[in-house]
Amino acid sequence: MISRIAEALDRLAPPAPPSADLREAEAYVWHAAGHRLEAVHRVNRVDIDLLQGIDRQKATLLENTRRFAKGLPANNALLWGSRGAGKSSIVKAAHAKVNLELGGPPGPLALIEIHREDIPSLPVLLNRVRESDRRFVVFCDDLSFDGQDAAYKSLKAVLDGGIEGRPENVLFYATSNRRHLMPRDMIENERSTAINPSEAVEEKVSLSDRFGLWLGFHNADQDTFFAMIEGYAQHYKLGLSSEELRKRAVEWSVTRGSRSGRVAWQFIQEVAGELGKKLG
Repeated sequence: MISRIAEALDRLAPPAPPSADLREAEAYVWHAAGHRLEAVHRVNRVDIDLLQGIDRQKATLLENTRRFAKGLPANNALLWGSRGAGKSSIVKAAHAKVNLELGGPPGPLALIEIHREDIPSLPVLLNRVRESDRRFVVFCDDLSFDGQDAAYKSLKAVLDGGIEGRPENVLFYATSNRRHLMPRDMIENERSTAINPSEAVEEKVSLSDRFGLWLGFHNADQDTFFAMIEGYAQHYKLGLSSEELRKRAVEWSVTRGSRSGRVAWQFIQEVAGELGKKLG
């Protein structure tokens, strides 16, 4: 009886949409349920020149992405550090910049976002794109592992290559607030309770070592925060004086309790809304 009800419900449910063509878009989202790629026709991002205070990180990730897009050796990258410092923004902006240089969009380089909870399905995704003539940056935002979470083993196997080897046309970028992708108290707890503390922690901590490129992001100082604000204001022609912008930006950052790229963008949205100006 139960099986017949389940079959009837399956017939009533709409069929899952087909996976997107790997040549049609510049970006995709991977859905583990149904093992399909969904094309993203309008990526939420800002121009790379508007990202202030992270010049070294921009230059390094841009060059790494550019080499990969051209078929040259490149490293998987871990972008770690403060919240709102521009980690995910720089990944999307670097992808757009390189694709534009190479004649896009959609261009030869595609960005695929995979959600952290879908990491165990990563091998399926790689098999899907392995034979494509395009190159892919697989991107996971806010990656971290807690407790008995074993999903890191799937990622570790991919970064190591496994028996098949990581596809030559795939690179993996991840952002995290944690340098070693796991909280410090978890590391210390495993060290204190294990028979062999170093071995107990090594397997999880060593995951971050699989990324050949580490880029650190930190809270902005006041001058850098002002540079972010003024860069956005000039780009979007908000028309406020530098003195007025700085005065209001200080008040905004104090109420938010931090200075970062995210806080700067939120401030610009507030000002633009007051002025009746659209951002886009």
